[in-house]
Amino acid sequence: MSKSLPAASNFAEVGLAEALLKSLNEAGYEQMTPVQASSLPLMLGGDDVVVQAQTGSGKTAAFALAILAKLDVTEFAPQALVLCPTRELAEQVAESIRKLAKNMANVKVLTLCGGVPTRFQIASLEHGAHILVGTPGRVLDHLNQNRLNFAKLQTLVLDEADRMLEMGFQDELRAIVAKTPSTRQNLLFSATYPNSIVQLTQQVSKQAQLLKVAETPTQAKISQVFYQLDDTDSAYAVQQILLSQQPQNCIVFCNTKAEAQRITDKLIGKGFSALALHGDLEQKDRDQTMVQFSHGSARVLVATDVAARGLDIAELDMVISVNIAHDLDTHTHRIGRTGRAGAEGLAVTLVGAQDDYKLRLLEDDFAEPIRLQALPTAPSSSKPLQSDWVTLQLSGGKKDKLRPGDIVGALTRDNKLTVQQIGKIKVQSSWAFVTVASSAAKHALNLINNDKIKGKRFRARAL
Repeated sequence: MSKSLPAASNFAEVGLAEALLKSLNEAGYEQMTPVQASSLPLMLGGDDVVVQAQTGSGKTAAFALAILAKLDVTEFAPQALVLCPTRELAEQVAESIRKLAKNMANVKVLTLCGGVPTRFQIASLEHGAHILVGTPGRVLDHLNQNRLNFAKLQTLVLDEADRMLEMGFQDELRAIVAKTPSTRQNLLFSATYPNSIVQLTQQVSKQAQLLKVAETPTQAKISQVFYQLDDTDSAYAVQQILLSQQPQNCIVFCNTKAEAQRITDKLIGKGFSALALHGDLEQKDRDQTMVQFSHGSARVLVATDVAARGLDIAELDMVISVNIAHDLDTHTHRIGRTGRAGAEGLAVTLVGAQDDYKLRLLEDDFAEPIRLQALPTAPSSSKPLQSDWVTLQLSGGKKDKLRPGDIVGALTRDNKLTVQQIGKIKVQSSWAFVTVASSAAKHALNLINNDKIKGKRFRARAL
């Protein structure tokens, strides 16, 4: 089905409330992205939509605005459910919704994901929540234990739906959908549109509007380079590229967990500020890794494709693929991590002998044949990528009424640390993270560990 609506270029034209327009302005949103311009009027009009668009297209803000626009803040019951494939993405989606809801009265957004004790989520559910963001497994667990009541649910969002199907969540999605009201609005977002998504769409909504949004102009600023790997060790090849290019930050994608960990260990051994992200890590270690990389206290992230989607890094200088991804859609997601927000990006692919068939398939999307280049040799004066920042973890968070301003106040109270020496701050439910200049890390730890914040003592440690 399709519907013709007048094109809008800015958020004020679609009838959003002043509180949402103010939040958009404070968050730096200006013109709508193509995804927002095409989907938001339909969603605000109550239509079901299926949106096919690449990572970084602005879809989160689109469905967040649609949810918040019709939220009844006086009704403390779940009115919207957003399902995501990973905890990392769920946390980022929840944070985006909170940011857009900051000028509304008392909007409660709750994440329901694995990797954290259920008892904390049970306590939060008992206090009521307007919007739930979670992973299918944990949401279904709460449903089966009768901890969730969807009687007031108005909106169901399936974010990164293709990824959820790839991860085997078909049965969980079917069971969750069956327990939601039939009168709900359905919003489904997917980077690809295989037959499995067509089938899922039919199960969720038979009258959804299908929107296929072309890649945005910012993605055209990505330069792709392909290097012949031959018999060269992949870890050595990655090292030479990083030394030659000297990016501010970089994600190195690997096809296996073992390869990701091996390359990370090699880079660390050579003096690089590098971290691994893969499925063998405990959830708390994954959370800490994400915070360190996004805060700039680690400059290289070596990851399997668990991080290809949902990792919210506004500016990423470079991505390196160690061999072509298992499928071409995943390759597209990898390179789409760089060159965002209008910045230029570099995507490097290391091509081995086993990649020949996939290289020929990939070449179909290029105007000219792909030219494999010889690996660069880094200048002898090049230094390993190291960070000038350290991330500290505090033993308190939102449940302790801790706010970013409280942490800044604690770090600057003796006038020895400047605001310029304090980087990003992230406050979660039970933990808080603050990134400080390496030269000030020892003093920052002393300030937190030897004094009180808001009358309470907290412990801090460097990650």
